[in-house]
Amino acid sequence: MEIVAAIIHQLTKDLTPEEIKASGFDKYYIDHTLGIWPQSAGGQEFSSLQFQSTGDTITDLYEDMAAEQKARLTYDNILRIIKDPEIADPIRFLREREIVHFQRFGESLRRVQDSLDSRNFYAFNPQIDKKTC
Repeated sequence: MEIVAAIIHQLTKDLTPEEIKASGFDKYYIDHTLGIWPQSAGGQEFSSLQFQSTGDTITDLYEDMAAEQKARLTYDNILRIIKDPEIADPIRFLREREIVHFQRFGESLRRVQDSLDSRNFYAFNPQIDKKTC
């Protein structure tokens, strides 16, 4: 988040009021000046509702992997539009981190699955339910 915030700051710090209005950034500016306020490109604000945690390791690891893929896709989309190396290079770095995180979560998922009864991974939550047989 710090890298993205720094990029946004660099892009907006010298904007004039006319440039802010012409770019469509004026509604954001009214509420947040040039500060960073996490929200989607569609304007949906970030909240704790974006965190999906169930307490079930398998479910949570799949959720983590999906989040990494969604972030990677966002960076891919940014790189399709932005060609300025000062912006694209840090975004590429962030994209690479998402790929590594996805791979590490996948390795963790495999380790968890390897330690469970492979005939039925999803019959119980190993953190809560204890096998009675």
